[in-house]
Amino acid sequence: MFAKETYIERRNQLKKLMKSGVVLILGNPESPTTYLDNCYHFQQDSSFLYYFGVNSPNLVGVIDIDNGKEYIFGREYTIDDIVWTGQVETFTAKAKKVGIDNFEEKSTLKEFLKDRKNIHFTNQYRAENIMYLADLLDITTEDVQTKFSKDLVMSIISMRNIKTEEEIAEMEKATNVTREMHLEAMRTVKPGMKAYELVANIERITKKYNAFPSFYTICTVNGQVLHNHLHHDEIKEGDLVLLDCGARLENGYCGDMTTVFPVSKKFTERQKDIYSLLIEMFEKAEEIVKPGITYKEVHLEVCRVLTEGLKKRGFLKGDTEEIIKSGAHAMFFPHGLGHMIGLDVHDMENLGEVLVGYEPGEEKSKQFGLKSLRLARELKEGFVLTIEPGIYFIPELMEKWKRENINTEFINFEKAFEYADFGGMRYEGDFLVTENGNRRLGDKMPKYFNEVEEVMAEGK
Repeated sequence: MFAKETYIERRNQLKKLMKSGVVLILGNPESPTTYLDNCYHFQQDSSFLYYFGVNSPNLVGVIDIDNGKEYIFGREYTIDDIVWTGQVETFTAKAKKVGIDNFEEKSTLKEFLKDRKNIHFTNQYRAENIMYLADLLDITTEDVQTKFSKDLVMSIISMRNIKTEEEIAEMEKATNVTREMHLEAMRTVKPGMKAYELVANIERITKKYNAFPSFYTICTVNGQVLHNHLHHDEIKEGDLVLLDCGARLENGYCGDMTTVFPVSKKFTERQKDIYSLLIEMFEKAEEIVKPGITYKEVHLEVCRVLTEGLKKRGFLKGDTEEIIKSGAHAMFFPHGLGHMIGLDVHDMENLGEVLVGYEPGEEKSKQFGLKSLRLARELKEGFVLTIEPGIYFIPELMEKWKRENINTEFINFEKAFEYADFGGMRYEGDFLVTENGNRRLGDKMPKYFNEVEEVMAEGK
């Protein structure tokens, strides 16, 4: 939690943007796993954290712009709660810590909103909140998702896209916990382990800092599967491990990195060759990310590096611009270059991926590869984003394209199928867009293959 002045200033800025009416920001409820009192780890709505700061379930933040008052609605602890929890800080006290003098019982909120005509709320991603909001406002669940305030959504995005110095400091911490997770994996991996054993080593680091994984850890020897959440693989000599994981601090700020490392502690010549091209792609993005350039332009420049590199290695043939125009290169790089990151690991995508990542009115491409570009908009100072190029050999995709004669004029399928057992690689870091360029968050990470090997030589 920041100082109360931070939250007061954020709410004041939102009031200036919205001008009038009542703004509702719903916190999240707890979510049961197998019965009511056995819940998943609680994760607060990030916009509620941003404006109201209280990391507890079943709260609603209200900004009454016309009357100049702000509220948190919830349910105050009773003796029945305290019997189970012990003495805890009251919500009235928690509210005052974020500059809110009015804590009210949630049961009175419907009456409070009665006859109000200008109520602003966002689209929702939790079924419980959709149903709650529909009942609260006497509208349908469909109305919740179609008649939300686009002005409120765009105002939140405009504010949260620009990170302040105190936010950046927290993101540095989250990135460094994430860094430690990756280094721990490099140092403890060994042949014969199951992937879930390695994941246990990795996620132990988050507990050390009272943090949690910022998303479901990807730890696999089958890196060609982009979001491989299975942890049952046996890790063998000669395998490459792709690790995509991050830490989420108690206050909500996230880190997200991807590394690739050889179980044998040394890359083979073939692995080293493809990995070196991957780092060339990463460094091209590092070189050109700055205010004023669009992230779509950065993505396409990275695709040019990939295409030239694959042409030299015999995987692609023809004119580079024609290859990129056709999307043939995307067989080897089928996702976007990165995404915004902050209080969400994919920041604010609950409000709308296109609204966050694209200019107003801009539509996503329907072309394979480009359709998965989450961030395309013009970059501004204060944005925090990931740079995450990848190179993959996906047998099922290669077989489909060859069978259907897709981009056969550009792809050397014979060469590609020589790598059908290779898997996939990506490398990811978190970056702040600065006044004249960018800065990678966190302490120095191993990037070049020799640096990865040096860390692995420290193995436990």
